[in-house]
Amino acid sequence: MKDIQRQDLEIISRHSNIDKPGIAKIFTDEIYNTRETWQHFLRLFYITLGIGFTVSGIIFFFAYNWADLNKFVKIGLTELLIVATTCVVLFAKLSKTIRNIILTGAAALVGALFAVYGQIYQTGANAYDFFLGWTVFIALWVFISGFAPLWLLFLLLVNTTFYFYSQQVAKDWSPVFICTVLFLLNASAVIAAVLVSKFKKDVEVPKWFLNIVSLAAITFATIGMVLGISIPDSPSFPFLIGMVVIIYALGIWYSWTEKAVFYFAVIPFSIIIIISAIMLKNSLDEGTILLLGIFIIVSITLVIKNLLTLQKKWKNEK
Repeated sequence: MKDIQRQDLEIISRHSNIDKPGIAKIFTDEIYNTRETWQHFLRLFYITLGIGFTVSGIIFFFAYNWADLNKFVKIGLTELLIVATTCVVLFAKLSKTIRNIILTGAAALVGALFAVYGQIYQTGANAYDFFLGWTVFIALWVFISGFAPLWLLFLLLVNTTFYFYSQQVAKDWSPVFICTVLFLLNASAVIAAVLVSKFKKDVEVPKWFLNIVSLAAITFATIGMVLGISIPDSPSFPFLIGMVVIIYALGIWYSWTEKAVFYFAVIPFSIIIIISAIMLKNSLDEGTILLLGIFIIVSITLVIKNLLTLQKKWKNEK
């Protein structure tokens, strides 16, 4: 049996002669998580929680004892922790998943090291070069680890670096251009991850990673389109329109071929927001607002109805 659900078992039990022990066995084999599954989940959960609390404790330790610590002690302790965690990753006989979790904690400690250095020498902890240095120095770990949470941290740092650069250095960049670059950056990451998962079978790209990065890309695209509609004569707006059309079409095509409902949900909602912005741009009278309300209610209802239909259809095809 594949992808059997509770509802399927209820139908089977009503219209077949399978007895209760047989139904209970199917529940145990196909529905319920086994003891080993729970143990594996709890082991990874507690390890992740422990490393997260450890990194948080280190940061709070420096924050609370900042005035009493020598600057060499501050930097030395952080470097020692990074070296120690990296040695554990390299030499300890642990599973690959646990090593990657520890490596993610070490990547967070790299940020703590740059923050400590920035506070000591007043380089500016919120400057773009702080995030740039953090990004560059964990890049090798990101590329060799093949670990989705570390990829997500890296993408977050890249986005943050670019945003602070646009705010602190390239102050003449328009908001539409910034959103365009962020949209293309995250969309390229999604496309690259999909291609890697297709052509490199040993690399597993989880769906949650694709969904989070795709949601970020679509969010930047939607914001950029709304700003482009409201800001006249933006030079990068026509380019953004073209890229949105192409990448949204690719997203719908990928969603149809892979039977992924997620893109059929977020892309139409983004289009609804963009059309609503166009309607508000043209007029703000009572009639337009009433028409806009009707359009939003009808369009969202149609999107949800089509999503339910597709989900039911694809579920039966599996």
